[in-house]
Amino acid sequence: FQSLSYTIDVYRNKITPVEDFIHFALYVSFFPQLVAGPIERAGHLLPQLSEKKRVYIGDMDEGFQRIIIGLFKKLVLADHLALMVNEVYAQPSGQSGLVLLIATFAFTFQIYMDFSGYTDIALGSARLMGVRLSPNFDWPYIVRNPAEFWSRWHMTLTSWFRDYVYRPLGGTSRSRPFKTFFNQMLLMVLIGLWHGANWSFVFFGLLS
Repeated sequence: FQSLSYTIDVYRNKITPVEDFIHFALYVSFFPQLVAGPIERAGHLLPQLSEKKRVYIGDMDEGFQRIIIGLFKKLVLADHLALMVNEVYAQPSGQSGLVLLIATFAFTFQIYMDFSGYTDIALGSARLMGVRLSPNFDWPYIVRNPAEFWSRWHMTLTSWFRDYVYRPLGGTSRSRPFKTFFNQMLLMVLIGLWHGANWSFVFFGLLS
């Protein structure tokens, strides 16, 4: 996604091509956010990687705090919730409706703590090197509708699809509601497929 956005932004004349291959390679393979994001735009990350960095005490302090919070979310909250969720989901037919409901709510917090915890670790690790990555979560469960949820959950992914898929397709069209509906459905199916190449994720995208 980062390579695609770089290529498209260069084509659209939003950024100038990078002359130093080492800087471009570092942008594509910057290890803190390589596995699961946040997905960085070239215009935000490349200038930070190209300049000489000075790491200050404030960077170290905030970086370590972010890493500790992320580890707590992942190892203490997400992993312990997973023990209960996995046990219930392993034999759903033998569970009561109340237990299944509690496990489902627990699962929603498990995946949030797991994913946002990883993001905190990534942001903290980058901050230790003086690099500021983009925020990726903004209290996504405190929302009023699905659209607001997706504007707060994995924000760099949804904004990427918005700018490089949804808007080029035509985005929202008041005069052509079917086109708007098609664009939105295609967008959510692609976001679902990003989470996993499986029909269950296609249905997840459709339902979202």
